[in-house]
Parts: sequence; structure tokens; C-alpha cells
Amino acid sequence: MALLQFQPYGGRMSEISNTETPFPHRAGNAYKKVYTAQLNQVSNDNNIDWSRRLYKYMTPYVSKSPRAAYLNASDLNLGQNKMWTNCTPTYDEVKIWGSKYFKNNFDRLVKVKSRVDPDNFFRDEQSSPPKTPSYGSFLKCLSIHSHNYGNPIPVYTPNNSSFSSILNSRIQNLRFLSTKYPKPYIITTPLNESHVQTIVICSRKHGFFIRIRSGGHDYEGLSYTSPLTNTPFVLLDLSNLNSINVDIDKRTAWVQTGATIGQLYYRIAEKSPVHALAAGACTTIGVGGHFSGGGNGFLTRKYGLSADNIVDARIVNVESRILSRDSMGEDLFWAIRGGGGTSFGVILSWKINLVAVPPNVTVFSVSRTLEQGATDLVHKWQYIAYKLPKDLALFASLTKVNASNTTTTTTGQASFQALFLGGTTELLEIMQQNFSELSLKREDCIEMSWIQSVLFFAGLPTSNVSLNAFEANVLISNFKGASDYVKQPISKTGLQGIWRNIVKMSSTPILQLQAYGGIMSEISDTSIPFPHRAGNTYKILYLVNQNQGSNSDSNIEGLRRLYKYMTPYVSKSPRAAYLNARDLDLGHNEM
Repeated sequence: MALLQFQPYGGRMSEISNTETPFPHRAGNAYKKVYTAQLNQVSNDNNIDWSRRLYKYMTPYVSKSPRAAYLNASDLNLGQNKMWTNCTPTYDEVKIWGSKYFKNNFDRLVKVKSRVDPDNFFRDEQSSPPKTPSYGSFLKCLSIHSHNYGNPIPVYTPNNSSFSSILNSRIQNLRFLSTKYPKPYIITTPLNESHVQTIVICSRKHGFFIRIRSGGHDYEGLSYTSPLTNTPFVLLDLSNLNSINVDIDKRTAWVQTGATIGQLYYRIAEKSPVHALAAGACTTIGVGGHFSGGGNGFLTRKYGLSADNIVDARIVNVESRILSRDSMGEDLFWAIRGGGGTSFGVILSWKINLVAVPPNVTVFSVSRTLEQGATDLVHKWQYIAYKLPKDLALFASLTKVNASNTTTTTTGQASFQALFLGGTTELLEIMQQNFSELSLKREDCIEMSWIQSVLFFAGLPTSNVSLNAFEANVLISNFKGASDYVKQPISKTGLQGIWRNIVKMSSTPILQLQAYGGIMSEISDTSIPFPHRAGNTYKILYLVNQNQGSNSDSNIEGLRRLYKYMTPYVSKSPRAAYLNARDLDLGHNEM
């Protein structure tokens, strides 16, 4: 039996603000409708399917953007992130997590995507393949086209002795070495742009999806695994496309997307000690994913994101054509700078503006435990870090360490790290005026070249400035991550709750707090898809590393509990997130 109940609103309901309580359905809603399908033992699925068909039919007639629902009539069909099913998600479903990454820019991204890739061939959230893939035909297609271009495309199948080593060479999250995550049917490592065109042609023709890997740092392993079972895909590994051309006179650099930001940092410094790149601290991150998702770093408050400084790009589109900024048009060029490049094609290379730095900069890293006043320091940091001069980036990170006393085994620790585009004396004056509570001393400060500071913040020795030094990977681990944006300072009581969550985790979590402000508050939130600008005082990056032999599920659940605890303290409507800290938990309707 089916039942539709209609409840009129109006009256007092139209007078109460929709922000008075979390329940928002007030003025403007004429009535509420509840769908009920009573099930008998024989035809449960049929009745549920009927209810779903009716619900779908009602779409044009009910509330939109979003389609509202009543919490006490909970429906687990709402909000599922279909990454882990073989269903194609709807716009409304995808917007649940898309709006977290892009806010109002999500709608423009969808329009660009539907125009440049209507069949959704390039996708991060892959659904069922368009046809049954033909393994042999795909390899034959590659071979034929390779001969047309004069040299063969390197191809590795699971039967090849190098398959595993090539696959694992840029897996930066050891969590995805597990056999439970689907791996590619074939790995290709193109040597030139024509090879990339061929791989796109043959993949599309013979029913394979493509995973595009630059540095392999995707938090959820989506550049080299598939979240779906029985979905064959080709790994397009761009590591051979790593050329870098730095033009100091024009203050620009062309870099292929298989290069890492460490390699790019080094090549810039090789040409000039007073030019730099606004990008991240981990030197093994590939420029392909880092730039296309935004690109935060120690120069962000001064010069913005990596994506803010991109002035041109080359991309292979779904039709296997190579496009530049002029030929792709401004909408697509807008979309790939912060909107996730692999959703729109294969980014071959970026042209990026270089930025100015002094011959010497000053850095420091000091730590304080809970017993040394870490809570008060973090509380004060929230009020001053985003207001500091643009030349000073002051980060904070929260973790746990072994306690020095005998009453507890672990305690919380806050570390404060800074890059200042100037000398020690001026830095000490700024810190004394704004953050005297930290008690920074001259001996805490180190003056060095900008390129040495890159090694310093990557946790690498600063005495050896060589290309090999930037390729050392100190961060590879088994981890889970998430992100948040904060608009108002968290109270000391709230911070104490964070410490409790950190200390009781079985592994060692890290919360990295990056202050915004500076130029980030001056750039429009629609200039590129990345929307987290004015009004955001800092970003939180949550990381939990899995110790060998520890309970991975327990550690991840600990991170999820902390993330849930943070709900009252972070951005809302939507709760925002950073695309480069991709989190497949976003969009799930949690029971």
C-alpha cells in the first residue's frame, strides 16, 4: 500500500528564521509531503522501486538547489557518493561533495564539463564503461599508431616483469598497495605528446577508461587505482613527460606535467636565486595534479596559489586534439586551474609565472607541548596569523609526542613554522609585536636562500642543493586525509577537545593549519574554480599515518571521529574542503 501525506506550513512556520535551528524549511514552503510505501514479504523490492520512481517523477514540482528533505524521514538514497558503485551519479548527488570543493563555482564547472566532454570519458568518478573492452584490440591500436609516429609507446601488462615496479614507483600512499583496490589492466608511459593522443584515441575506441598519474599523490589513490570493481582502465603515467624550460627574462616557465614541483623548484633556482614558484612543500608532488587542484604553499599569502599564477597550458581533449589557451577557450582554461584537470582532458604542460624572492629568507620551526602552553599559543595564532604581513607565512601543526613526565605516556604538541621574505631582525620585531607569547629567539631563526628553505620545510638537509636532493621522498606512508576551512577562531574549550581526540588515537595524527589572508583575501572567489578566499582565516589538513602492524580501520575511524567533532568549528553551508586533499567520505550519508 502506498501513502502520500501532505502537511501545510505557513502560520508560525513562516515567521521563524530558517537559521533559528538546524531545521531550515520555513517561509516559502507551502507544504511538506511524506512518501510511504508499505512492504509485504513478497514484493519488497518492487514497492521500494515504485517509491523511487514516484520520487523521481516529482523532481520538477518540488524544491530545488537543493531538493530539500526532512531529517526525521531519513532516506539513505540521498547524498550517496557513487564512487564505489557502478551507478552514474546525478547532478544533485554529485553537488553534495562538489559544492564542498568548489562552492558556487561547481555549476560553472559542470557546464564546461558537459560541453567539452559530453560522454564523460575523462572522469575521476568512473561509472560503467561504454562497451566491453577489448584487450588485444587496444594493444594492436597502440602498436599501429605508434609506428605512425616513429617510436613505440612503452606498454606494460600484468605479465610483464616491470609491471609492478612501474605501478608502485609513484604510489605515494601505501594504503593503495593492497590487492583490494583494483589496479590497471595496462600501464602506458608515453614518451611524447603524440603518444598521449594515441592512448586517448585507443582507450576511447576500445572501451577502456584512463587514469592519469603525474606524481601519484592523490589522497585516495584515484590517479592509479579505480574505486570500482570490474571497471577496466589504462594507467597513463606521465613521468617521462618531465621537461622544464625556465625563461628568467620573461619570468615564466613551461613545465610538463610529469615533472615534480621539486624538479621545477631546482630548475628555477639553477637559473636565478631571486625567482621562485608559489607551490607546496612536498617536493615529490607532480605538477599535473598539484596545479590543477589549486596548489597551496609557503608563498600563498604573498602570491596566491600555483593555479593563480598559470598563464597557459597544453591539453589533449576527448577528441585527442592538442589545445592551448587560445584554442581551448577561456572557460576550459578557467576550469583546469583549480577544478581538477583530469576531469577535462590530459594536461600535457603548464606555463606559470615566476615570483620574486630576496637573496636570503628567514625560517624557523619551534614546538611547544600542552604543558608548555600549546593550547594558548594555538588560540592566539588563530587571531594573528592571517593578519600578518604578506611576506610572513606562519603555519601551525598539531600532533602528539611522548610525554616527558611519568603521569602520562603521550601529550599534545604544537609546532610553529615560518617563512619570512626578509632578515632575522625584522622577523623578530614582527613576532614580538604580534605573537610575543611564542617567545621566539634569534637562535631559533635561520637565514638561507629560498631554494634551501624549500628543502628545510620538506624535512630534507639544506646543505645539499642538488636535483637528487629534491627527489628524496620522506613523506611516503600509509595515510588517510581530510580538510576543512575555518572562518572564526576556535575557542580554547574547542581546542582542548581537539587535543583529546589527537592524544587518544592509536597512530600519530597531524593537523596542519595554514593561515590565509594576505593576497588570498584580495583574489575573487570566482577567478578560478578554487573558491576559498576572503573570510577563510585558515585551512586545516588532517592526516593520520598508519603505523606498520597497526589497525588501519581503527586509525581511519579515529580521524573520522575528529572530523565529526570539528563540525561546529569550521565552515558551513557547505562545509568546505580542498580538492587536493581529496576525501571519498565527502557526500556519504552516514548512518
